[in-house]
Amino acid sequence: MTKHYTLPATKRDGTGKGVARALRREKKTPAVIYGDKKEPITIALPSKEINLEYNKGHMFTTLCDLDVEGDKHQVLARDVQLHPVTDNVMHVDFLRVTDRTQITVSVPVNFVNYEESEAAKEKGVMNVVRYAVDMVCRARYIPDAIDIDMTEFKIGDAVKMSNATLPEGATPAITDRDFTIATIAAPRVMVEEEPEDAEGEEGAEGEAAEGGDAPAAEGDALAEENKE
Repeated sequence: MTKHYTLPATKRDGTGKGVARALRREKKTPAVIYGDKKEPITIALPSKEINLEYNKGHMFTTLCDLDVEGDKHQVLARDVQLHPVTDNVMHVDFLRVTDRTQITVSVPVNFVNYEESEAAKEKGVMNVVRYAVDMVCRARYIPDAIDIDMTEFKIGDAVKMSNATLPEGATPAITDRDFTIATIAAPRVMVEEEPEDAEGEEGAEGEAAEGGDAPAAEGDALAEENKE
């Protein structure tokens, strides 16, 4: 992984709700750095900057270069607590990252060349089961995405994890089965049904015709009686 973002931070003393509330009044967000068999460091981040980075949607897959009062730390966000109403970032847990750090991370799936596949030409419907998959990789080499070439897929096929092109050093977190990522179904066909009242109208016309004959027959009988 080559993309990084940078955040300034300051050390903070004390923990607890009171300290956190005081920081937030100063437009700062509490956070902690942990891992690599070192003591945790409690820090404060500028709230505007951390919310901006979180809303970009990349914090869990992109390394962060934290500058803590001149002391550099390369970290990866592993947990973010949000305000239940405003969705503002309330606290962040950062993991220290080294060359040997291995983690499990959710990586998005890209379905490429689907437009050129037989399934697309037959207007198949792709139902995505997993838009992202959990991968085990080194923290400094998190892939941006996992690609699956859809060129050879047809209607009725299932797209499996084994069909994905995996970046070097990355393996699926699920290893006991070749799980499904997507399926391709036949196009839905609209069936035009007969109007429900068509038969009723025909029946009514038949009954009217039969009913019309009966009074005519009765009238003929009465005319014969009158003649007699």
